[in-house]
Amino acid sequence: MRLFKQYILFTMLLPSGAVMADEQVPSSFKATYKLYTSGMEIAETERSISKAGNDEYIYRSESRTIGLAALFRDDHIVEQSQWRVIDRQLYPLDYSYVRYRGEKDREVNIHFDWDNNLITSHINNKKTKNIPLESGVLDKLLYQYAIMRDLQNGQFPETYTIADGRKMQTYYFNRMGVEKINTPLGDLDTIKVQHIKPNDERKLVFWCAPGLKYLPVKIEHTEEDGRVTTAVLQVFTEI
Repeated sequence: MRLFKQYILFTMLLPSGAVMADEQVPSSFKATYKLYTSGMEIAETERSISKAGNDEYIYRSESRTIGLAALFRDDHIVEQSQWRVIDRQLYPLDYSYVRYRGEKDREVNIHFDWDNNLITSHINNKKTKNIPLESGVLDKLLYQYAIMRDLQNGQFPETYTIADGRKMQTYYFNRMGVEKINTPLGDLDTIKVQHIKPNDERKLVFWCAPGLKYLPVKIEHTEEDGRVTTAVLQVFTEI
């Protein structure tokens, strides 16, 4: 059971993103990762960005258990963020998270009303509460793209404000240096970044490759008991 809880948490934390030279206009792409724990391949995640309309984009993540893990539990997670770019600032519009285990068993929907500065969220079709919407707020998927965009523009992401439906959270990051990583795409130079959680022994580290517009090519999540889950980029395609 712990194995699958790690898989679910890790797919939600898995960063990804890519941008063109003009930081206002994201490029469309697809990236595929494989997830491993204790030497066993447990899941595959595909992430993509596509254009949804004028200045609007969709960032989508879809994960499934594979291999021996799928024999014991068939997990399927779909996470999506629809957002807008205005004057180089990211504005989340709608965020959704759905987890299936044979049938839908958890669903989260968050709507960002910028006209009335209000966030409305529903969990399993039940409204939780409204919270004030402030400039600069991102959702739990979009912030991952924002990190890549900021690195591309020569900025280091130290903090981001995230709306998780019930409250606002501040995510902290620390730059840990440079490192060459071996991947199925070859050896890649990367910048190593750590997601810091105050008073939390869990660790999330990802390696972003400047040669792939700071797309993370490896992500490692360590639990409090030392158990490690690793994601490795397999395929990256700009569309």
